[in-house]
Amino acid sequence: MTSHQQCDIVCVVGARPNFMKIGPVMRALAGAGITAQLVHTGQHYDPAMNERFFTDLNIPYPDINLEVGSSSHAVQTAEVMSRFEPVLDALNPRAVLVVGDVNSTIACALVAAKKGIGVIHVEAGLRSYDRRMPEEINRVLTDQISDLLFTTEGHAIDNLAREGIDRERVHFVGNVMIDTQLHNLERAVPWDASLQSAGIDPARFAPEGAYGVLTLHRPSNVDDPAILERLIATLATIARELPLVFPLHPRTRDRLQASGLDHHLSEAPIAVLPPAGYLEMLGLMKDARVVLTDSGGMQEETTALGVPCITLRENTERPITIDEGTNVLVGHDPKRLQAAFRDVMDHGGKQGRAPQYWDGRAGERIASVIAQWLGHEPRARATG
Repeated sequence: MTSHQQCDIVCVVGARPNFMKIGPVMRALAGAGITAQLVHTGQHYDPAMNERFFTDLNIPYPDINLEVGSSSHAVQTAEVMSRFEPVLDALNPRAVLVVGDVNSTIACALVAAKKGIGVIHVEAGLRSYDRRMPEEINRVLTDQISDLLFTTEGHAIDNLAREGIDRERVHFVGNVMIDTQLHNLERAVPWDASLQSAGIDPARFAPEGAYGVLTLHRPSNVDDPAILERLIATLATIARELPLVFPLHPRTRDRLQASGLDHHLSEAPIAVLPPAGYLEMLGLMKDARVVLTDSGGMQEETTALGVPCITLRENTERPITIDEGTNVLVGHDPKRLQAAFRDVMDHGGKQGRAPQYWDGRAGERIASVIAQWLGHEPRARATG
C-alpha cells in the first residue's frame, strides 16, 4: 500500500530485527498524538515471514514498501537512498526514526540528514568495536548524524560521549525489544507445539522436557568451512547430552550443504526447524535450558527471560548482557563452548538480572521525549 499523507515522523524498518523494535515505538507515538507513517525498505523480504511478523506483533502494515531486496552492501544502501528520497519529498516529515543497525538504518538516516530533516536513532550507542562487522559501521555513522539518540544501557551513553556526541541529544530510555517481549510473553507459542508443527514428536525428542535452542547465521561462523565444521561438530556433541532445537537460517543451510556438513544435523538429536516466527522463537527461548546463538538480539532477550545464553562470537555490542545478564562469550572455540555448556548442565549457567529500564516502557519514554522535542523544533521543509 502506498500513502502520501503528511506526518510528523516517518518510521523505517528494513529487516527482521527491526520489526520487534518498531511496534512499541509506533504504539507509544500514537498514544502521544504524534502522527507517524511506516516505511518498509524491503531490505529483507520474505512475504510469508513479513506477514507473520506484522500479524504476530500487532504492527501496523507499512504505509510504503520500497521493495529494495537483497544485494551487496553498497548497492543495497544506494538503492534504499534513491527510493527513500521521493518518500520524504511527498511526506515532508519533521523527523525520520530509524532503529538498530541494518543498511536501511544508515541509508535512510543519510537521506534525511542531507535534506535537513531530523534523525532519531533508537538503540543508539551500541558498539562491538569490531569494524569488520558492517553493522558496526552503520551504528557509528548513524549516531553521528542523529539529532535524538535513544540508548538501551549505560555503556552506550559512555560510547557516545567518547565519540563526541552532545550529551543533550542522548536519552537513556531502556530497551524497546524487551517492551515487545513482555507485551507478547503470554502469547508465546509453546515449544512442543513448534516441534509438532514441524512433524517432530516432542516426547521422543526431549522426554524430560529439557532442551536447548541454537541459532547460527553470522558470516564469521558459517562462511569458513573449517570454522563451521568445528562449531557444528561440537554442537552435535552437546546435542547428545541436551537435545537442541535449531531454527535453520537459509544462509546457514546453504553453507552446511555446500560444505557437506549437514550430516552432523541428522546424526545427533538436533531438531531442524524452518526459520521461526517471533512468537515461536519466544516460546522456544522461554522454556529452554540454554540458548546458543550468534544473534545480538537474542543476547538481550535471554537476559530478560533469565535463560543462560552462550554467544558464539568473540565480541558483543551488548556488554550489559554479560555485566548484568545471563550471557557468556565463547567465540567458536570448542573448548570454551564445551566449558560454558558444562557450567549450564552442572550449575545452571550464568545468573543475571534485567537491567535498568528493561521494564516494558521504553517506547513510552521515547514518545515522551519526541513529543517534547517536536514542541520546540521548527518543522523542516523538504527540498529537491
